[in-house]
This record gives sequence, structure tokens and C-alpha cells, in this order.
Amino acid sequence: MIIRKSRKTMTTLLALFTAVSITACSTDKGATNTASPEPAKSTEAAQQTAVPAGAKAEEGWKSDTKPITFDWYLNFSWFPNKWGVDPTSQYITKKTGVSVNFIVPAGNENEKLNTMIASGKLPDFITLGWYEDAVKKMIEGNMVLPLNELAKQYDPYFFKVADPAKTSWYTQKDGNFYGYPNASSSTQDYKKYGENFVSNQTFLVRKDMYEAIGKPDMRTPEGFLNALKAAKEKFPEVNGQPLIPLGLNEFGDTGNYSLLDANQNSSMLANFLAIPYEKDGKLYDRSTDAEFVSWLKTFRKANETGLLSKDIFIDKRPQIEEKVAQGRYFAMLYQRSDLAKQNISLYQKDPNTAYIAVDGPANSKKDAPVLAGPGISGWTVTLISKDVKDKARAIKFLSYLISEEGNKDLFLGEKGVSYDTINGKEQFKPEVLDLLNKDRASFDKKYGSSYTFWMLMDTNMNLKWSPPSVEPIKQPEEWTKGKTKSLSQYDNIIPTGTSVEGIANSKIAQNWGKTLPKLLLTKSDAEFDQLFDKFQKDRIAAGLDKVQAYEQKEFELNTKKIAEFSK
Repeated sequence: MIIRKSRKTMTTLLALFTAVSITACSTDKGATNTASPEPAKSTEAAQQTAVPAGAKAEEGWKSDTKPITFDWYLNFSWFPNKWGVDPTSQYITKKTGVSVNFIVPAGNENEKLNTMIASGKLPDFITLGWYEDAVKKMIEGNMVLPLNELAKQYDPYFFKVADPAKTSWYTQKDGNFYGYPNASSSTQDYKKYGENFVSNQTFLVRKDMYEAIGKPDMRTPEGFLNALKAAKEKFPEVNGQPLIPLGLNEFGDTGNYSLLDANQNSSMLANFLAIPYEKDGKLYDRSTDAEFVSWLKTFRKANETGLLSKDIFIDKRPQIEEKVAQGRYFAMLYQRSDLAKQNISLYQKDPNTAYIAVDGPANSKKDAPVLAGPGISGWTVTLISKDVKDKARAIKFLSYLISEEGNKDLFLGEKGVSYDTINGKEQFKPEVLDLLNKDRASFDKKYGSSYTFWMLMDTNMNLKWSPPSVEPIKQPEEWTKGKTKSLSQYDNIIPTGTSVEGIANSKIAQNWGKTLPKLLLTKSDAEFDQLFDKFQKDRIAAGLDKVQAYEQKEFELNTKKIAEFSK
């Protein structure tokens, strides 16, 4: 079955903070893999997150601040920052004694991570999308340590600062939890902060071009195609280079997140079309929905009429970012935070050339989209390797990072350097905020705060320090309000690994990755139908029934689990 779940995004994520916008995927981006554990009973969940009897919940990291350097693997090739070159990371090292050596893959993330797993040895910390198959591989291969056991032995303070809902959600069938999420929001968080929640999923257009062609309605297939055509005719070139009428996420081995990524079970397009995830308690196969297929054919028609650039089939994120910075796309079905840096740059040069969110593809009833908001799974999870050089210092540092003190340090930085108490409120100094709003990349290097290091950020906690949104961040952010929903119950339902279901799902996802671009490149709707029908038959032959049965069971367990920790 191919239903959804975004993240990372992913699920995405999620940028709850204005110009604080990180280069992150939507928390909805990617929402598969690590199989859901059985619902933990409330007493069991309490045991996992309660301070053990007789133990003092004091900040463990303060007991040892001798210099130590941890190797920290980030499964994101685009991450550009180094620890220790900015005041914020320098301040944290001075405070805790911990330095970090980030290890980032130079090319394909999955190849790098799989090579490390195959070697049997991992760096001290590992951060990756919670939806990645590697999470389950590392847990089942006993390559990472149970955080609850580390905390019991070395740092009871962890249980004081960890969120019980998050640890319960990530508790595996063996009763342990191995990873802790960032950008995670529980049902209780929705009750407390929900009115502030926004989605990362947007349909964006270049403001000047959109206005020049009359601000057309792009919700229907006809209006969509006509707008792309009008933009290309009126603006054939941008600074001497061909206009790209439509931008999407990169095409990968298992599809495209903008349209449908089978491995992450995620589809921005299906969310814009408000296609339901379930009907009468049963998961709905969104990939075969008539509205979804009709819009895929609309994209096919766009290619047939010369409105899809060949670039979109081959470009990876660095090339996409470069072209956004050049203003070469007219429209994009894309995550607003993932182009925030480039959009700020465009806005500084000329506000009219920035990208704004507008109503995009819609179903035939023109229902409002149902966009993925913050979920309990978050965006990434961080794990501690069994090979970690110092178990005690590792769990103590993790506890510090997830605490309010750690999050405040990572967000605001050092007092007097990047923030101060102004008008009775702790906030960024004016010149710091000005740079943050104008040049995120320079801000990261000069100050390193505002979650430059986002690995364990709590996006709800940061609301008390976050400055108000400013343009060009504000408009796309505001556009998502009222359209954002928690979709946590659909996380963690995809079978992975070497189980019968996992092998079947992997085969189906890989086949979809090969089929999707071919569908868009077909020369007629008839050819599209023939290829699409073949894919449906192939996935049935690959074991679709087993995959769907597994997903339904996990979905039902998720629903019970969320109800349990929402009491």
C-alpha cells in the first residue's frame, strides 16, 4: 500500500519559527520504517520516564565537564555547519566540556550509512530521519544503546527532562527506547500550542511573475496548466537562463516527496487534494484515488506540452537551492523552510521576486488542503552507538540538549553575545535579529544560535523565545494556518527490514521510484494508463496484501497508543 506519511517530512520539518527557519525537511516528510511498538501500558510508560527510586534528578552534565569530543553522524549531506566556529557552540563546549565532530556524507546518505552499519562500528551519536530503514537495522543489530537503560545507570536527570509521550511513542517491543526525536509534538502539545502550529508544505509561486500573468486560479488542472504556459511565454528566461515553470522535490529511488515517495509513504500532492488517509477505520490507498491519478496525468500533460524542465528529473537538493536562489522557478510544490535562505536573499534584492504561497492543486470540489503539521514522531531521531567512547557523558549531554536549558542555549546562544533581556524579555539583540532575518547562512557562521544545531531542538519550547515572523517567511507560514493537522497515527506503519512484508514493501517502493518519472514522460494518457496498470499488477504480485495487512495492524496500534498517552 502507498498511503502517505510524510516527513522529513520531514514529516518534515517543520519550521515553527519565522526567520528562524532551518534548512530542514517537513516533519511530515518521511513517515515510514521503524515498525510501531505495541502500545505501552500507562504503568510501563511511567516506569520508562520516571526517576528511579532513590535517585536524585540533578543535572548530570554538571558533574563532569572535562574536555571530550564526540563524533556525531548526521545523515544529511546538505548540512553545512561545523561545531566550534561560532559563539553558541563555543559557549556550550565551555559550559559542558563537550565538543562535537560532525560527520556528514559527501554523497548518497543511504550508501554512507549502510556502509557504516555493515562495518559493525558507528560514531558516538547518530541523527537521521525517524522514517529511515536504518533505524530499525541499528536497533535490531544491537548497534545502539537503550536510552532508558543509560539514563537509569548514569543520568536520572534524563527522566526529568524527557517527554513521556515521546519516550512512550518510541518504546520498542522489547520495552526499551533507543532514539529521541526533535521537532516532535504530542496530542498534549496540540492542546497547549496548537493555534501556533503551521505546516511546512506549500505551493509557491514567484510573486512578480504570478501577478504579471493575472494571479490565475491554479487549483484546477486547466488553470494549473494555463498558468505554467502563461508564465513560460511571458518569462522565457531569467537572467539569460531558461525559466523552469514548475519545481518539485528531487526524484529518488522510491519516488518524489512532492508527488509520492513510496518509501516515506508521503505525498504533498495527495495532501493538497485532501485525499483521506482512512475510510471507516480502514487505511485508504491514496495512490489509486481517481483525483490523485488525474493530477498525475496533469503533470504528464505539462511535460507533453513542454512545461516540465528536464532539470527537475535529475537535480538534487543543492541544484534545486541554486536555482531557487536564481529565481528560475515560476511555481514549486515544495517545503517553505527548505528554500527559506534563498527566498530571504531574493527578498533582500527585490521583494517582488520572492516566493509566496498560493492555493495550489485541489480536488474537484476545491476542498481546502489537509497539510501535515507537527507530529509525535518529529523529524529526526538521535541515537547513541554501542561504540560510544563514554556512555555516561553521552547520555548526560543528550539530557542537557533536550532540557529547557539546553534548548535555550541552542536557540538564544550566550547572553550578551547573541541575546539579552530587552524590555523584560529574553530575546535576540537587534543587530543579531536583523542578520537572522536577512542572511541565515551568515547568521549561522557569526552566531550559531536559532537552532543552527537542530538535532534535538524542541520547536514548542522555542515559542517563548522566538521573534515574530517577518517577510518573506511570514506569508507562506501564515498561509498554512487552518490547514494544518496532526497525522501521527499514520507514522511508523510501513514494514521494513528482512521480514516478508518488509521485503515486499521495499520491492514495491523501488519499483515506484522507477515508474513515477516514466509516467510523467509518457506521450499519452493511454500510455500512462498502461504503465500505471502494470505497476498495480506488479505490486500485487510483490505481496501488496501482506504489506497492507501489516500497515492496518500498525495503524490500529498507533491509534490505541496515542489514545493512551493522551489521557
